[in-house]
Amino acid sequence: MTKEANEPNIFDAQRWGLPAEAVADLADRLWRFWSRFRDCFKTKTRDTSENAYVYLHGMLTMETKRNFANIARRVIDPDHDGQSLQQFVSDSPWRGQAVFDQIQTEIVARPELSGGMLTVDESADECAGDQKAGAGRQYLGREGKVDMGQVGVGVGYYKDGVWTLVDAELYLPERWFDQDHAPLRKRWHIPEDRTFKTKPELALEMVKQAKRNQLPFEVVGCDSLYGRNIQFRADLDAEGLVYMADVPVGTQVYLNELIVGVPETPPSKKGRPFTGWRVLSDDKPLEVRSIVTGPDIVLQPLEIRHTERGVLTYECAARRVWTITESGQVREESLFIRREHDGSFSYSLSNAAVDVPLTQLALWRCWRYFAERIFQDAKSEGGWDELQARKYRSWIHHTALTALALWFVAETKLDWARAYPRDPELVRQLEVEVLPALSMANVCELLRAVLPLKQLSPAEATRLVVKHLVNRSHSTRSRLKAQRRNRGPPEI
Repeated sequence: MTKEANEPNIFDAQRWGLPAEAVADLADRLWRFWSRFRDCFKTKTRDTSENAYVYLHGMLTMETKRNFANIARRVIDPDHDGQSLQQFVSDSPWRGQAVFDQIQTEIVARPELSGGMLTVDESADECAGDQKAGAGRQYLGREGKVDMGQVGVGVGYYKDGVWTLVDAELYLPERWFDQDHAPLRKRWHIPEDRTFKTKPELALEMVKQAKRNQLPFEVVGCDSLYGRNIQFRADLDAEGLVYMADVPVGTQVYLNELIVGVPETPPSKKGRPFTGWRVLSDDKPLEVRSIVTGPDIVLQPLEIRHTERGVLTYECAARRVWTITESGQVREESLFIRREHDGSFSYSLSNAAVDVPLTQLALWRCWRYFAERIFQDAKSEGGWDELQARKYRSWIHHTALTALALWFVAETKLDWARAYPRDPELVRQLEVEVLPALSMANVCELLRAVLPLKQLSPAEATRLVVKHLVNRSHSTRSRLKAQRRNRGPPEI
């Protein structure tokens, strides 16, 4: 008998922490999960929470085409037109922020999630025109270009293989607050008290909200769009928050502490006296990309953590640098340098204490990866990018429900890991350092099995197609009538 024959079965679901009773309970788990949040969807006059369950069900079990009509047909009834779902997402006045606040409250109640990273990032989607809330020609990070689109700023939370979206806001370009856009602001439900705010300002507000909610993060991470904003970093520091902020290669820093002030005007010198601040010392700014070649930078190979692709290793270095805000405030920060696997370098600035070890800075920098995973899961598995939202309210509502789907998966992973621990012998038997974690796709696959969508019979599918054709014909008839009215009576 071979050695493999004597080994326990590696395909035994029990050993992977997936016992039959856990999978069978997944549908009821979703119902219990939704029940905790149902008060978030009640308005002064109506209880619309049942729609939230239907929408959540559809987001987690459908793989594509998660629009209102399709969700209603596959979850409720094949003849349902989805109008109630559309009204719930687009027009009902329930508060999306209530959903985000409760997600944060539930994270606070989980001790195992203490000490994570709050991540700031943005998500952009192209638009065909400028008739959607916040639409305009702007930089779309996802596409890497300036084009017509909507941009949302999101705040996520990560700790030990668990990630979720905890807040989000739709960015509204400054032109959306001029008089010409007043009709659109009203039509698309943009709050009357909303004023123009830059993306870093929106992000700072959400970070402060998370702090007020006592979210247990130890560091704030952000990409270079936010990290290059000196005031954003200074504002985080003023809040007593540690940050690890990516910065572009051209970011200027000083290698020595600066003397900044208003220069004295010599008595004999003509002209107006100096009024603005200047760097009074002889120090000159350097771009961060030039520092990596300096003699005082020694890159150290660090083993960050074990991953499914092996040990994650980077060459890293750090040194103290000084920067200046627009108001002339001198700030001391740590410049973190990392050699990427393609040979290029990335740079981050942090206000961490000088005694924070390089390994901790490197770990924080690697946690930034999970900010991207939050948005990837939200779009590829939750359908975040499948709603073509014209109204501000519909964008906020759809995003809050997407965050709810992410938190359901994250909570399921946490609870199953604690209640059904994996067999540690799998690591030895499979000859790996770490076992792969459950993905959102895995949880959704299991949920589809225990909470199947309604399948259409040939007769039902045919009836829906005919109904669709009739509706399109009615729409064409309406347009023809409008054209005839606009043309007026025929000339004689």
